[in-house]
Amino acid sequence: MLYLVGLGLGDAKDITVRGLEIVKAADQVYLEAYTSILTVGQEALESFYGREIIVADREFVEQKAESFIESARNSNIAFLVVGDPFGATTHTDLVLRAKEVGVPFQVVHNTSILNAVGCCGLQLYSFGETVSIPFWTETWKPDSFLEKIEGNLERGLHTLCLLDIKVKEQTVENMMKNRPIFEPPRFMSNQQAAKQLIEIVNSRNHTTRLTGETLCVGVARVGWPDQKISACTLQEMITCELGQPLHSLVIVGKIHPLELDFLRMFSPDIVPLNG
Repeated sequence: MLYLVGLGLGDAKDITVRGLEIVKAADQVYLEAYTSILTVGQEALESFYGREIIVADREFVEQKAESFIESARNSNIAFLVVGDPFGATTHTDLVLRAKEVGVPFQVVHNTSILNAVGCCGLQLYSFGETVSIPFWTETWKPDSFLEKIEGNLERGLHTLCLLDIKVKEQTVENMMKNRPIFEPPRFMSNQQAAKQLIEIVNSRNHTTRLTGETLCVGVARVGWPDQKISACTLQEMITCELGQPLHSLVIVGKIHPLELDFLRMFSPDIVPLNG
């Protein structure tokens, strides 16, 4: 049996009781280590679970997943995912691969940023499509996600922006020369995301619904003891310091008075122009 087990967003103890029982009884335990991070590392997880954990990086999951999927045909394999197993398309692909070769699987759900973002007080049913904002390079500056943000704003809906994570990435030169040299981990901040969005708005000659005055909410380390939330305009978000990763950014649509009251617990002086 292949078990995809959600770990939640905080530390080792956020795993569900059912998930912990599966981990303790599994023949092998893998930890997916590139779509998100916890407050604790592999050693803390191993100590709490009482199990050795095999770290599965992007290359392993995307290119060698068949090995542990096939192992799950005759043994119990636990694949641990920060957040919820279906919070990333990678894990959907694992289920499809297991189904294709006839390997049984079960999913143990947990909290993800997709629902925990409600901690900022914006109602989950008022969110539209979620977008991902990637790191730009000198030669690659995608902006297609703006269309979804614009569509959400037109309907008065909030947009959760998931910010890029780069873990165990190689430069183009090292990839071409097949050198196993990896760049330091990088995690996009709310400030970087806001800066890129402002650049897109400026490039469209300010003809977008999204403007520098649009109300936004920056959330950092959701589910962690030092969780931080701040609301301000998109322009102000460029200088809004939320500390260590992980960060997410919410573009606020039409705001209800109760949502505004909740946001003012974190940012008392906000004056929304969105709704």
